[in-house]
Amino acid sequence: MNKTLNKKFNTDLKYVYSDNDTLSIIFQNNEVLLGVVGEFNNNIKELENITKTNIYSRGNSILVKSTPQNNELVKNAIKFLADQFIINGTIEKKDIISSVNKFMINEKNNSKEKNIEYIIKTPKKSVIPRSEKQKKYVRALKEKQIIISSGPAGTGKTFLAVAVGLTMLLEKKIERIILSRPAVEAGERLGFLPGDMRDKVDPYLRPLYDSLYDLLDFEKIQKKIEIGDIEIAPLAFMRGRTLKNSFAILDEAQNATDTQIKMFLTRIGENSKIVINGDPSQVDLPNKSYSGLNRSKKILENLKEIEIIDFNHTDVVRHPLVSKIVKAYSENND
Repeated sequence: MNKTLNKKFNTDLKYVYSDNDTLSIIFQNNEVLLGVVGEFNNNIKELENITKTNIYSRGNSILVKSTPQNNELVKNAIKFLADQFIINGTIEKKDIISSVNKFMINEKNNSKEKNIEYIIKTPKKSVIPRSEKQKKYVRALKEKQIIISSGPAGTGKTFLAVAVGLTMLLEKKIERIILSRPAVEAGERLGFLPGDMRDKVDPYLRPLYDSLYDLLDFEKIQKKIEIGDIEIAPLAFMRGRTLKNSFAILDEAQNATDTQIKMFLTRIGENSKIVINGDPSQVDLPNKSYSGLNRSKKILENLKEIEIIDFNHTDVVRHPLVSKIVKAYSENND
């Protein structure tokens, strides 16, 4: 197509969005429309197959019906093809493929750029939040002094907190990580168990160890525990302390009483963070009403220094069946 014809045509397209996820792309010139649609609608059929959308030609318009994200992908592809037709006078199959790949690559790159601030790089792996709620949680772990999170098992509450704490320790932003849990089954009275304090509380803190070993070599974790960079302590042993230059995590906080959670929160000192995690549906206290997790959220929700995150079954990142199980129990919680 020569320059004279180029001046004759333009790619001014009008876009009309409908409530039923239908996008109408209206052409100002029917010859451009016919070039984009192709003989026997072959071009839009190919585009339809590649993008897994429904595309129709009607009058001077092309209608696209899919998800809002796919509609935008097809919209950009059709604009690209219209430009190609005006420049070259024809559209080939490779142009259709290029029209989609071009914008899919851009979308993936934009997504990576948006997610890069949430990536947690540890010696063994890079941890990437898998849901918007997890992104919010990671941002809070980095920015807030106190974070309280609640939700079902498998939503990454403990793992993400340990990952952020470990990176801060390795980057020397803090001096130690403190991991704590209520030892409910022993009623916080651990003296009858054999061994030293660590031997007594290890069974209750195993999930925290598992997270650490998943992020850093076993030998290095053991060394940091030996020199005190990582401290394991039952909740009962936290009373009377002030935590400075620390990242302290209270796990299974649904099994802590209101008084215990208040005690743990008030341990915070200079350059420290406190994270409280729990699942309100798994209270092991003899009297479930004694659990202080939900009450602490209500009391502290208006303090700007404190972030409260509530996860649900859609944030579960374990086996997909876990999410279904959690949802089924929450819907039949009688």
